[in-house]
Amino acid sequence: MTEVKRKGRFGGGIFIAIGPFAGLALGAALGQPSIGLIGGIAAGVILALAMWLLTR
Repeated sequence: MTEVKRKGRFGGGIFIAIGPFAGLALGAALGQPSIGLIGGIAAGVILALAMWLLTR
C-alpha cells in the first residue's frame, strides 16, 4: 500500500488563548481594560482564522 503524506498542521488556537490577555494588558495600560479585552479576543480570532485559511 502507498502511504499518503500529510501536510503539517499548525495550531491557531494559541492566538485565541493569548489574545484576550494581551488585549487586557494593553487596554489596562491605556485605561480601557474592557475594550482591550474585546479587541484582544477579536484580534485572536482573526489571526486564528487567517492561519487556518492560509494552511488549508
